[in-house]
Amino acid sequence: MGSRELEVLKLEMVEYDDGLDLQGRLREGVAEGELPDQLLLLQHPPVVTLGRNAGSENLILSPEELEARGVGFFRTGRGGDVTFHGPGQIVGYPILDLNPDRRDVRRYVRDLEESVIRTLADFDVSAGRIAGLTGVWVGDFKIAAIGVRISRWVTTHGLAFNVSTDLGFFDLIVPCGIRGRGTTSLERVLGEPVDYEAVRERLAVRLAEQLERVRVDREMTSRSVQVILWRRGASGLEVLLLKRTPEDGGFWQPVTGLLEEEESPAEAARRETREETGVDGAPEDLDYVRDFRLHWRRSPGADAYPWVNREYAFAMEVENPRIDLSPGEHEEYLWTSPDRARELLQWNGNRRALTILEPRTSP
Repeated sequence: MGSRELEVLKLEMVEYDDGLDLQGRLREGVAEGELPDQLLLLQHPPVVTLGRNAGSENLILSPEELEARGVGFFRTGRGGDVTFHGPGQIVGYPILDLNPDRRDVRRYVRDLEESVIRTLADFDVSAGRIAGLTGVWVGDFKIAAIGVRISRWVTTHGLAFNVSTDLGFFDLIVPCGIRGRGTTSLERVLGEPVDYEAVRERLAVRLAEQLERVRVDREMTSRSVQVILWRRGASGLEVLLLKRTPEDGGFWQPVTGLLEEEESPAEAARRETREETGVDGAPEDLDYVRDFRLHWRRSPGADAYPWVNREYAFAMEVENPRIDLSPGEHEEYLWTSPDRARELLQWNGNRRALTILEPRTSP
């Protein structure tokens, strides 16, 4: 193994556009020599992505039909055709400077494939390649897809490894544009539940080995909460949005705030709701955790590394409370319908939390 470092950040659920944003920022740092090579290991909510040179002929459903089923759709800058990302799948984004001694696209793709093959071997699964096709296969079934982008020999995108993925989602596409072959998962191959984190850890080890890098683990910069206050209005469900001051971004959002030292997410949700609106209560956990980059904050010490935050989603029903905004942070509030809220909210993670909340508000 070489002496160059590979900083590994294990993330939880990452909205697809948030993943693109974080990759882009890290790529800048790696390309400029401000950061060592990076590896993101994460999951995406259900989403279908199309490679830069791919057509739509391998989509079984249109983007609009996918959205109606709760599946996102993105055209991307990576190679490859169409693929699916979703819970239970390990998505690996290596962001590497291949200069000066690894400037070989074929070798890089083979390294990613080999890392998955060796990880599967650690779980007593024999996997390999099929001539003329990228990815990793168990028999005739694809278990990991590869789709990369290399610009000026700095890499983005990477691999998608099915651990306990719901394979039914692959029926919505022709995976990787390959007809006549199926997809599988480690859980399907073993015929029993799989420890996702154990697999992810082995993949991190194998990627560092195969890429000849010294692994260094990176921690999240911060943790925060979002809290959606809601009530039953005359015309139906209404949710509360707060508008930040121009100096603090000027955008609409629910109650949000960083966790304080030794504070649990539930404690932070209650405190932030009280501080930002004057309303006290016990917010309900929505069981949705997302990781993303905070654009409007700089890392401690003005480090070139981006500020990466983990946010826990909560909601709380209220009747008709008096709202007292926190001075200097928010300048306006609004009770509005979920549809209008989606138009005003800037972040997909806030919109997804609202989508999770809606079925729970039925009388």
